[in-house]
Amino acid sequence: MNDYYEVRLDLNPCCEDASDLLAGMLADEGYESFVPDEEGLTAYIRKELFSGDRLKAVLNDFPFDCTVTASSKVIEGRDWNSEWEKNYFQPIEIGGKVVVHSSFHTDIPGAQYDIVIDPKMAFGTGHHSTTSQILTALLSADLEGKSVIDMGTGTGILAILADMRGARPVTGIELDGFAYDNAIENIALNHHPEIRLINGDASALRDVEAADMLIANINRNVILADLGVYASKLKPGGTMLLSGFYEGDDSDMVICEAEKHGLKYASATSDKHWACLKLIKQ
Repeated sequence: MNDYYEVRLDLNPCCEDASDLLAGMLADEGYESFVPDEEGLTAYIRKELFSGDRLKAVLNDFPFDCTVTASSKVIEGRDWNSEWEKNYFQPIEIGGKVVVHSSFHTDIPGAQYDIVIDPKMAFGTGHHSTTSQILTALLSADLEGKSVIDMGTGTGILAILADMRGARPVTGIELDGFAYDNAIENIALNHHPEIRLINGDASALRDVEAADMLIANINRNVILADLGVYASKLKPGGTMLLSGFYEGDDSDMVICEAEKHGLKYASATSDKHWACLKLIKQ
């Protein structure tokens, strides 16, 4: 059953930096989606992954000088597409060239790349800073005929844009079963059956050829643990795009680990303190 815990976190005083940092810390614990507002944020995690003790530990480690009040409740499985249509998910434009929308939207702006995403939850719609930054990076990359691996493909949105821009072959790898099924649906909606999807983690890379580009939009801890495997599946001179963590200390940790595996820092972008790193394999 696709049941979730909805965790409400009120911050006093509340600011965007505090909400973003708390969301990042919760993402490391498996929380999938976040709805910020002027008083804090609401976070969602699959029922089987929720731990009250882990939530308390995150709040105890929260470094901002503010009071955090938490409450939680179980949200039974439902038609998440309908929920996000009614409440949150609206069409979004990226870089003046990409429009991301759901199959239920009718008022859609025209764009060179039209991507249809029917999300099961809020992840991977392009609204989050990490996703939008990688979409922007893909728009400026030379992908024609280049092989791409998308780790933690989620809705499949990044793999779909890479394929639309001429990348071949494109492989998406996703550990979560619900997200994997969602990626299959979205790839079918966009008519790109040539995209290969694998249900697994970094160990699944053993069956994938080294690529010209590897993307990982996951979280800091997973990326740090798996960077060596990622690097082994990137061709010399290949590009790695990483996101899912914050600028500053998080980025520095990732860059330091990347250098151990022959990856050289090339550039970085940030949005709302979320970072996107571009690395080149030596």
